[in-house]
Amino acid sequence: MIPVFETNFAKIVERVEAIDPIKYGKTRNFINGDVTYLSPYISRGVISVNDVKNSILNRGYKPYQVEKFIQELAWREYFQRVWQAKGDFLFSDLKNAQDGVSHYQMPSAIVEAQTGIQAIDLSINELYRTGYMHNHFRMYLASIATNIGKAHWSAPATWMYYHLLDGDLASNTCSWQWVCGAFSSKKYYCNQENINKYTGSTQVNSFLSKSYDELPELAVPQALKEAHPIDLTTPLPIEASSIKLDSALPILVYNHYNLDPNWRIDEDANRILLLEPSHFKMFPVSELVVRFIINLSKNIPNCQVFVGDWSEFKRHLFNSGASLRELYFKEHPITEHWEGNKDSRDWMFPMVTGYFPSFFSYWKKSERYL
Repeated sequence: MIPVFETNFAKIVERVEAIDPIKYGKTRNFINGDVTYLSPYISRGVISVNDVKNSILNRGYKPYQVEKFIQELAWREYFQRVWQAKGDFLFSDLKNAQDGVSHYQMPSAIVEAQTGIQAIDLSINELYRTGYMHNHFRMYLASIATNIGKAHWSAPATWMYYHLLDGDLASNTCSWQWVCGAFSSKKYYCNQENINKYTGSTQVNSFLSKSYDELPELAVPQALKEAHPIDLTTPLPIEASSIKLDSALPILVYNHYNLDPNWRIDEDANRILLLEPSHFKMFPVSELVVRFIINLSKNIPNCQVFVGDWSEFKRHLFNSGASLRELYFKEHPITEHWEGNKDSRDWMFPMVTGYFPSFFSYWKKSERYL
């Protein structure tokens, strides 16, 4: 059962402290496995992968005991490094042109949770209800959409990102490309037997009731043939269009990937969550996601919300008598056009930078610093 995603910071810290990294390593691929449900807070920058790693190691676990757990944290950091290195090219086929594409639209059966694969359809409805989908289901769904349904990864990846509380453009985009072979050396396939094993379902005679040798040659199932363009919009809060600034104080600017309540916590400062409509037009998110972001921002002392692009915010700042000299934000690909002073993110492996063509080349260099 997917838990309610608390937005109170103290509750989030309790969830971090409750992690059992050994059980996680053994059971994480099962739908009822001992997963952490921390991804929404990591993606939104409320906590960092480094925070989680340190919490585990400070409890006495040795790195070799919890290597699988730390590797999963490192995957997130690796995807961020890919985005950092590749920029907007992240949103194109990264390594290989996706093979066998029939269309660039969204399979209707996925949107309607009518694929005919019972466990998948249940997980889609859970995604709509909770904003969360187990990582193994994400891989299944991506494989069904791209490798079985022959859709290009871009539209279904956009649809999934729209609904995810833990929507992270780097992780989501790279993962979809990994499944369909655009960011990997081979495509990922799942069959009904594998889905039954990890979800506890017992379905038989579906279009996935095939051997792995048969799946690459499978014709597009009837259920996946209908597709349509996606049209998604972000319901940003229209009332959050004006803020009050004290020009005598520094200005700390947050975004939906940096909602860290401990960032410069000891400073007396203006604290502003900036939501840029131009960004959300390119990368839309659902009302559930917007509400989650706003509620997480309430952990930040006296945080005000400003909806407007950087140019509008800067104009408001100057009209208030404030200056860019005392404006601070955390570096991130979505803040490249911001002006002021950049703080670093809390990286797990800050010394491992640049582009690595695979996770394991990145991990080989990173693990020596554990």
